[in-house]
Amino acid sequence: MKMKRPLSIILLLLLPFAFSCKQGGKEKESFVPTFSTYKSDSLKKDQPVKNEIHYGILTPVEISTIFNRLGIPYTNDILNPLTNKDEYLSSSKASINTGIYGVDFAYLKIFGLGQQMIDYMVTIREMSNKLGIPDSYLTEPIKKVQNDMSEPDTIFLLMNDAYTKMETHLREGGRESTAGLMVMGGWIEAMYIATQLVYNPQKPDAEVIQKIAQQKYTLTTLLSFLKNYYDDPVVVYYSKKLKFLKNYFDSFDIYFEKGDLEIDTAKQVLRSTGSKTTVSIETLNEIKDYIASLRAEMVKP
Repeated sequence: MKMKRPLSIILLLLLPFAFSCKQGGKEKESFVPTFSTYKSDSLKKDQPVKNEIHYGILTPVEISTIFNRLGIPYTNDILNPLTNKDEYLSSSKASINTGIYGVDFAYLKIFGLGQQMIDYMVTIREMSNKLGIPDSYLTEPIKKVQNDMSEPDTIFLLMNDAYTKMETHLREGGRESTAGLMVMGGWIEAMYIATQLVYNPQKPDAEVIQKIAQQKYTLTTLLSFLKNYYDDPVVVYYSKKLKFLKNYFDSFDIYFEKGDLEIDTAKQVLRSTGSKTTVSIETLNEIKDYIASLRAEMVKP
């Protein structure tokens, strides 16, 4: 199974997560580990609007709404420092962290931090150079942004186009495993930012928890994608790590109302008015801790 346009959607991976309040305190013993995103008035409508769950390619629309609702402030500490870039000497490290830096760029875009976005663009160009990707893919976008930093959305589109060109270059050169490592790095970074900034065991937000839980679909798709490149020992190594993570996601179920679920395998989308999950605080803690450990390993020079 191959993911459609994997590199160009790295920048979108972060956005379908919600960012919640700071975590704190111990887990409440009375907490009931069941979350729902079904709207109370959805049953009153003859034809309720169905939401889309992207289990391969994720979109930013729903999360932008959640992010604004929760009003989460920017924190620089969550990002992979730019000072690490010169320490990534191997091709695999460069590949993984090109994906990680891409998601960090998307995080900065949310807050419209123009100069920092440019700094990350320059870093991504330096990282991609280590992979033999032409300078021009990012040089021109950087020049355009330097002339006008007032439009973060324009910057985002330029970077998305640059990643599309990077994807094409790698595929035409028979280096799809490199693309796989980039996608993996981007997904891990998105999960890391989400679980670190979102997760509050004392006061869980149902919609936020649902977004994290639904990543079990994306993880399954990512593992299927990476399976195509087992000739690369680094891909095999991290696939084993992701399979271990999948055990946590497999420990809970996501339920849909009978007749409510539509599956679009071509677009890799599930459509429903809502869903319910049995995920527990303990499982969420395990996912968060494992993601943090795996991410620390990936960003370590």
